Amino acid sequence: MPVLNRIAGYAAEMTEWRRWLHRNPELGFDLPKTSAFVAERLREIGVDEVHEGIAQTGIVAIIRGQGDGPCIGLRADMDALPIQEETGADHASETEGRMHACGHDGHTTMLLGAAKYLAETRRFAGTVALIFQPAEELGGGGQVMCEEGIMDRFGIGEVYGLHNTPDAEVGVFGTRSGPLLAAVDEFAIDIKGVGGHAAWPHEAVDPLAAAVQVASALNTILARNVPPLDRVVVSVTQILGGTAHNVIPASCFVGGTVRSFRKEAQELVRRRIGEICNGIAQAMNVEIEVTYEVGYPATVNHEAQTAFAAEVAREVVGPEKVDAARPPEMGAEDFSYMLEARPGAFLFLGQGIGPMCHHPEFDFNDEAAPIGASFFARLVERALPLA
Repeated sequence: MPVLNRIAGYAAEMTEWRRWLHRNPELGFDLPKTSAFVAERLREIGVDEVHEGIAQTGIVAIIRGQGDGPCIGLRADMDALPIQEETGADHASETEGRMHACGHDGHTTMLLGAAKYLAETRRFAGTVALIFQPAEELGGGGQVMCEEGIMDRFGIGEVYGLHNTPDAEVGVFGTRSGPLLAAVDEFAIDIKGVGGHAAWPHEAVDPLAAAVQVASALNTILARNVPPLDRVVVSVTQILGGTAHNVIPASCFVGGTVRSFRKEAQELVRRRIGEICNGIAQAMNVEIEVTYEVGYPATVNHEAQTAFAAEVAREVVGPEKVDAARPPEMGAEDFSYMLEARPGAFLFLGQGIGPMCHHPEFDFNDEAAPIGASFFARLVERALPLA
C-alpha cells in the first residue's frame, strides 16, 4: 500500500501548514505562535481533546477510535534553531537569526496530517495521543513532558517518532532495534594560573600550556581506556584564553562533548576526564575545575516495536525502501526519554539528498510529509485494529 489516498489529498494543505511554521520559527520552550497554530489546526481537524500548556508550550491531543483499546503515542517536535537562514526560499524565516534548520516544521506537519486522517476515518479501536513537543534542540522538552506525567495521564502504552534525514532519497525509512542515537554530555574545564608578561614566562603560571596538555590527553581516553569495539566520541570543541600576543593570561577554558551508547562507557569517560585534569593540575601547577553535565540519554529502540514499525513502513513505501539495520549514529535525541518511559521506536525518513540538518541552507522537503503522515496513520490502524 503506497501513501494513503486521503492523505495524498491533503498534500497542498500540509505544504501550507509547513511553510507557515517555517516562516515563524521559535526556540526552546518559548513557542507561543507555534503552539497556538498547532492547537487551532487540531480543533479544526476535530480531535476529541486538546491539552495545552504541557512543558510550557507542548500539546497532547486525543483521538478516540471506534471501540475500546490501548493508547498509542505519536510524537513530533516543534522548535527551531538559532541559525540565520540562507535557503533563499519564498517561505524563508521571517525572524532574524532563527530558522527551522532541522525539519521540525515538517515533523509537526506530518503529525497534523496523520491527525486529520485519523480524526476523519477513525478506523481503529483504542486511542491515539498526539504529542507535540517543545525544546528538543535545547532544554530536553521530551524529558519535561515525561516528568509532567503524560504517559500515565493519557494511558500511553507505546510511543513512536519520526525524524527526516537528508542522507537518503525521499520515502526511504531507516531504523534499528537497540541503540540508534547516542547519549550526549558536555564538559567545561576552567583552568586558573598566574598571568604575566610573555617575556618572563618563568614568573607566570601558564594556563594555556595546561589547556594544550588537557586537550591532548583527553584523546588518549579513546585510544587507551575505552574498549576498541565500544562507540564513544570525545570532542574538544573550545579552547578559549588570552587577549594579546605578549600577555600570558591568568585563566583559560576548555570545552567539548562526550557521546556514548553504554552507561558504563559514559561513566568511564567522565571519571577519566576528572583524573586527567587532576594529574595535569598537579604537574603544571595550575588549578583546574571540571564541570560535567549529563545530557540526553541514548535513544534505544525496543525490539518488538521496531520490528512492527519497520513492517508498517514496508507497507507504505515497499520493502526495498526500508532499512531495518541502519547503523547507529552519534547524534542525540530527547525522544530517548520517551523510550525510557515506554516501549516504542524511532525512525528516520529520507527527504532527498541535500544540506544536512543544522545547516543554514537546509529545508524540509514537502514531498516527504504525506509519506510520514501515512506511516503514522497506518501504524495506528495496524496496532489498534477494529474487531
